[in-house]
Parts: sequence; C-alpha cells; structure tokens
Amino acid sequence: MTLRVLGVDPGLTRCGIGVVDVERNRRATMVAVGVVGTSPDETLDRRLLVIAEAIDEWLDLHKPDVMAVERVFSQLNVSTVMGVAQASGVVIAAAARRGIPVALHTPSEVKAAVTGSGGANKDAVTKLITKILRLDAPPRPADAADALALAVTHAWRAGSGAAVATTGPGRSALTPAQRAWAEAEEKARRGR
Repeated sequence: MTLRVLGVDPGLTRCGIGVVDVERNRRATMVAVGVVGTSPDETLDRRLLVIAEAIDEWLDLHKPDVMAVERVFSQLNVSTVMGVAQASGVVIAAAARRGIPVALHTPSEVKAAVTGSGGANKDAVTKLITKILRLDAPPRPADAADALALAVTHAWRAGSGAAVATTGPGRSALTPAQRAWAEAEEKARRGR
C-alpha cells in the first residue's frame, strides 16, 4: 500500500506545498511540488484567501491520505510567527473540511528524519530530499524542499507504526537517520 502525503511549509509570503507517495519499504516518490506566493502589499485577508484557494486546489487534485504541516514554533520575530500561524490555520482548516488527518512536525524532527541531524541546515535538507526522491534537480526555493521533507518525514514515521525505540536492543538496528529522528522525537516529548 502507498501512503500519499501532502506536506506544507506554511508562510504568508511563500507557502511550500509538496505531495509524496511513500511505499511500505520507505521508497518515496514526488508527485508534485510548488510554492504559493503572496505579496506583502496585499491585505492579510487577500493573502490568506490566495493560500486557502491554492490548498483547496491541491487537496482536490491530489487527494492525499494525510497532511503534514510544519509546527509553528517561537521565533524572535513575532510578526513572522503570526503570519506562519495564520497560514497554518487556513491550511489545517482546509484539510479538516475534507476529513483529512493533519500531523504537525517541528523543523528539528524533519531535519533529523531526512538528514540524521536535528541541527542540519536548509542546504542539507534540500540536498538529501533531492537524493531521497531521486530528483534530477533540487526543488527550489527552500520552502518547496521543506514541504517535500515534511511529507517524507510523516510517511516514514507513520510507516513505522509507532515511535521508534531510542534505547534497548531494537535501537542498534536503526539507521543513523532513524536514531536521530527517535532522539529528536524523544527530546520534543520531554520538552512539553
């Protein structure tokens, strides 16, 4: 069985969207990728409407099993956080209207799943998602690559059925990326 995941890297100026099909053996294939852009010169309501309409089109066209959205986290720039949170709300509501489950993942969880390091930079994520999806060229801009990475992260996590053990005998069978993912997930749980 193949799991289709629509990943969203939310933002008001650039909202990355990527659709990935992932097989049980974790082989991931890109279906589509894009970025919805809005101008800061537009009013907030118009910007959110553009994002909402684009998400509606992607959901109707690609019919994902689940949506993976980057979890909003605290940054120094409050206005950036607010814009990301507003875009996230529009995206999550669009999925909810269709009964599509939504999963939230932190940037460090995504980095750990894709690169093996929760502290990886955007270039590393782009490079490895290009390799994982066997793409001829890196998805641009970084928001597009991040959306694909979110989709792959969720599918790999969902495919494991449960949280991966971070200690004990099962840990030695994990790949470095899986170990880093499990450690990032455990850190996130302890931080709550």
